[in-house]
Amino acid sequence: MIASRSADVFAALQTGRIPCRHWREVIALLAVSELSKKFPGLEVLSGFSLTVPRNGFTALVGPSGCGKSTFFDLLTGVVPKDGGRIQWLGEALDHLGGVAAYMQQKDLLLPWLPLLDNALLPVRVGRGGKRQGAGAEKALALFRRLGLEGFEDYIPGKVSGGMRQRCALVRTLMFERELVLLDEPLSALDAITRRSLHAVLLLLQSEFKKTLLMITHDVEEALLLADEIVVLTQAPMRIRERFRLSSIKPRKITDPDLMRMKEHILEELQEESSL
Repeated sequence: MIASRSADVFAALQTGRIPCRHWREVIALLAVSELSKKFPGLEVLSGFSLTVPRNGFTALVGPSGCGKSTFFDLLTGVVPKDGGRIQWLGEALDHLGGVAAYMQQKDLLLPWLPLLDNALLPVRVGRGGKRQGAGAEKALALFRRLGLEGFEDYIPGKVSGGMRQRCALVRTLMFERELVLLDEPLSALDAITRRSLHAVLLLLQSEFKKTLLMITHDVEEALLLADEIVVLTQAPMRIRERFRLSSIKPRKITDPDLMRMKEHILEELQEESSL
């Protein structure tokens, strides 16, 4: 039986120092209702529903193979859904291919193109690949903002993994989409580089006003970045618990409240994995 104890847990975490967000006041950007998908011999999603608030940061954590990446494939139209509804600001859509940007685990930069040209790919098509115009000016400004100034002409193989991911984030921003889907975008990086890029992800929400929906296996990462953490079950994937966090960022994982929440989530994931 799947029980929700998030209200009790979250109530125990509230203090005068860490205020709670007023969730009822937030506008829903994305609403998924009764989404289902079945492959031969495996039911991945069954009646899955999720609401993502505008300008929020929602993190999905769950056991390996539970269906998180398939869920993103359904959202982007990579694979068709079997049933259910996807609504964007109340309007039903078949998928979010035209309204969401998608950043996957690998940076997917073209190895023969310099970083700036990789970042310009969303606006280069049909324009002869020229580094001119408002698109190039925007990309250069983003390079300066994200610490890539001076590396515009380096090819991906000549820079670090963290710099490649920063370039991939610039490319994502060049799509000018309000919703950004992040499928473990920092998982291939070392711990120090990951931590340095957390601030960059927070910029997407705070400065660029993006709504973020992120898959991660790192509970600490979710606690440091997200406004809401959704704990998922084994396939067929459902929501086991939801945790709403303080709006105060940046956070420190050594905060006693976050440490208690981390232990609780890890216990939930361990219990789910043993089912």
